Amino acid sequence: MKHTLQLKLSQHLTLTPQLQQSIRLLQLSTVELNQELERYLAENPLLERADFGSEGSATPVAAGDVPGDAQEPAAPESSAESPGAGDEDFSFSDEPSSGLRRGDRDDDDFTDVAAAEPTLQECLIRQLQLTPLTERDKRLALLVIAHLDEDGYLGASLEELRTLAATEIADVEPEELAITLKQVQNLEPAGVGARSLAECLALQLRALPSDTEYRDEALTLATEHLDALASRDFNRLRRLLGLDEEALRAVRALILTLNPKPGLAWTVTETRYVVPDVVVKRASGRWMASLNRDAMPRLRINKMYADLLHASREAGGGNLAGQLQEARWLIKNVRQRFDTILRVTQAIVDRQRAFFEHGEVAMRPLVLREIAEVVGLHESTISRVTTQKFMLTPRGIFELKYFFGSHVSTDAGGACSSTAIRALIKQLVAAEDGRRPLSDHRISGLLAEQGIQVARRTVAKYREALHIQPASQRKAL
Repeated sequence: MKHTLQLKLSQHLTLTPQLQQSIRLLQLSTVELNQELERYLAENPLLERADFGSEGSATPVAAGDVPGDAQEPAAPESSAESPGAGDEDFSFSDEPSSGLRRGDRDDDDFTDVAAAEPTLQECLIRQLQLTPLTERDKRLALLVIAHLDEDGYLGASLEELRTLAATEIADVEPEELAITLKQVQNLEPAGVGARSLAECLALQLRALPSDTEYRDEALTLATEHLDALASRDFNRLRRLLGLDEEALRAVRALILTLNPKPGLAWTVTETRYVVPDVVVKRASGRWMASLNRDAMPRLRINKMYADLLHASREAGGGNLAGQLQEARWLIKNVRQRFDTILRVTQAIVDRQRAFFEHGEVAMRPLVLREIAEVVGLHESTISRVTTQKFMLTPRGIFELKYFFGSHVSTDAGGACSSTAIRALIKQLVAAEDGRRPLSDHRISGLLAEQGIQVARRTVAKYREALHIQPASQRKAL
């Protein structure tokens, strides 16, 4: 075999570390970005926060909240016409830093930590300790309480509880467990310990005063004819209960006052807070997007270490020089992240002006490609920018991805977005006659009269997405 040398030219795409970091920062949410920056701050002594000790801090807003003053969102912002505004926050500082980092101060206050709320089991156990039961009965009651789900229902059968109790308590009879269950069901809240919805409602009705109007009729309905009530077969219910329409309406109203999930009030639900990345408001007749300065981390180079590096350049200091370059890259990439978010947001706002003026019904179809062409970025970049980034508007807080959606052609040759169609369906259902609710086929026909051709199955899909029950379940007396 003869060995030869060949010269070959080729091109291939290489992602530099700086570009990889820029892409990674772009797809992070505000919370994730701050977590990532904390890691960089801990690893790189040349990097520090410029907002340390400042009066303002990021003000979280509960997801879905609507600001009280629609025209004046309470969040500072920079000029939308100058995306680079606030660059001074990323520049070198002439003031020496103290060297302290957030969380190192002795005056940190932990009083804002919320106290743990008692669980349903803890509340029942406290009540159980006040009852004059024997020690054996209390142990059986604790077993029952331990097997209640978050809604307050008993998921295990008495036979299963008897098997579990046999390992610790001898000679447990089914009748004994049934009595113990009744004792647990007598605790507050009423309806706890039920094994079905019918039993839960019955327990709450029996806890009402005996002179409560229509209490007996409601008890009969809950225990024997709950399926007819669920299907809203009111004609059948009138025949079964021997009631006229007015009396049946009163019985149904009484049942609706009951709690089908008595344990849900003790379920700890964590409110999800978001910090809006941009703020949209109307100024000089135009909707403008601006960065939320409270959501922007302010970074700078640590002057003390920068001076040390400058003084030791002749003596080496290659490690610090590398960390200085990394700090500069990070500051530049963070600034570029927010500039990109602002550009994309303003492009979205310009195309969805009707939404800000008139609401969801005026939402126009929008795809990632359209925004990508306007701002000169790739569609994948637009996808990263619009994921987990939030916009504070006079109509509430929305994720940027909310403004994108599919469309349906209209008779006039235009297009209507799926968001607008869902809003129209919601309006039609809200205005319907409760005695004759609109079917999916009828809703499809009403939309067709407005020039929007939507199939019945598509209407059903949008209705389910809006958590609207079928027509048979919306029927009222």
